[in-house]
Amino acid sequence: MIHDIIQISHEAGGIVREGFGKILSIDYKTNEANLVTDVDKLSEEHIIEFIRKKYPDHGILAEESGESKSGSEYLWIIDPIDGTTNFAHGLPIFSISIGLQKNGKTIAGVVYDIMQDIIYAAESGSGAFANSQKINVSTNDNLAHSVLATGFPYNISENPENALEKFNELIKTSRGIRRLGSAAIDLCYVAKGVFDGFWEVYLHPWDICAGKLIVEEAEGLVTGFKGEEVDIFTRRILATNGRIHSRMVEFLRK
Repeated sequence: MIHDIIQISHEAGGIVREGFGKILSIDYKTNEANLVTDVDKLSEEHIIEFIRKKYPDHGILAEESGESKSGSEYLWIIDPIDGTTNFAHGLPIFSISIGLQKNGKTIAGVVYDIMQDIIYAAESGSGAFANSQKINVSTNDNLAHSVLATGFPYNISENPENALEKFNELIKTSRGIRRLGSAAIDLCYVAKGVFDGFWEVYLHPWDICAGKLIVEEAEGLVTGFKGEEVDIFTRRILATNGRIHSRMVEFLRK
């Protein structure tokens, strides 16, 4: 099934690339920071149409259209554009994220970094790849030498989970922190060894599903802020190369 996920990611990516830099129809979801464009909807519709034609009995959980229930053991989790704010503002950092679960376990995932034309892909037990080249997390074990990534929720003005204080502590302790605006790409950069760690609060299943598997198949570690086991419905995610994980947990538990 991974080849089907790669194929439809490429196809939907073409729709998104075609719409980049053009005048958009923009709507707002929970607040004025939480955007959805007409291209998000076109991308999602294309992906869902593909799934319904080839796997008509499978369930679907998509960011814009919600969940389509089914009795199937398979569930597709779709983010048609992860990084919509970047996309809408002409910043070329956004992705398509598609994960596939069987009986609640993620068995395959793809994140398509559209503007760099890189497909990050993983199947359970088979390793992680970027355009068919195997990738692994970094070997750095020193938090002070680490480059980290994070993101902030749309209600950051309310400072949920003391997100600003956590950022303030970790930026003083690490080599630097980046905020790219696409959690799926952040997770892939951890898998590739670009970032040593990533954390964020108030994520959704479509932000996490594919990227979490890609990190784990690249020999990284994904937990909650206390080091506990998590699934794609967990709202607080810490992903690292494993070597700095306990040190980051120390800061995030505060």
